[in-house]
Amino acid sequence: MPPSTSGGALPIYVQVSEMLIRDIAAGMLVDGSRLPPERDMAKSLEISVGTLRKALSELESRGLLDRRHGSGNYIRSKPTPEGIYAFFRLELVGGGGLPTARVLDVTRMAKPADLPRFGTSIEAHRIRRLRFLGPQPAAVEEIWLDVSHADRIAPEDLSHSLYLFYRETLDLWITGYEDQVGVSPCPDWAPPEFGQPPGAPCGLVERQSRARDGSVAEVSRNRFDSNVARYVARMR
Repeated sequence: MPPSTSGGALPIYVQVSEMLIRDIAAGMLVDGSRLPPERDMAKSLEISVGTLRKALSELESRGLLDRRHGSGNYIRSKPTPEGIYAFFRLELVGGGGLPTARVLDVTRMAKPADLPRFGTSIEAHRIRRLRFLGPQPAAVEEIWLDVSHADRIAPEDLSHSLYLFYRETLDLWITGYEDQVGVSPCPDWAPPEFGQPPGAPCGLVERQSRARDGSVAEVSRNRFDSNVARYVARMR
């Protein structure tokens, strides 16, 4: 699948490097494996050779690629390759999958009583998104960000990676989190494209995300289709 060029998308070369990082983490690209020739690889991704080379240079700078002149490009696997989506724990059932997102709604409102306590305000920005892994709708997520970090958020301001948006736009660095994994009914606001009807059982990841000072800045509920995605946490 070619990289996304939709609003909020990361630069294409970054998307390609992140896709490869996730494939390395999932064990789909193993240490020492040789990537296809650059022209063939660029053609399959529907990008230019120059864009692919920028992506490969990004991998090389992270110590994940060995570029041998006249021989090719070889994967150098690490125990925990870190990318922009290092905190995103959903993968396709078969492994990997580049995360992207489509914003469904952004609303500033009072925090519901059923949320864990977080932040300093009685209000939060509720962000609802449909998450994709590669071309497949995989999850619907509802994020609550305390308004002390931003007075206003417009849908067009958001990127596919919220943590990157927080860091670059709000100077909010998410440095840790706690996940609780369970099962939850599919919400009635999930779009038909998600593929699960309201009330159908979905996997649930409820997360409390911590800022640099240790405070909980954000709470999210991510409901995923277990036919498409799985929750993965690795320690190697």
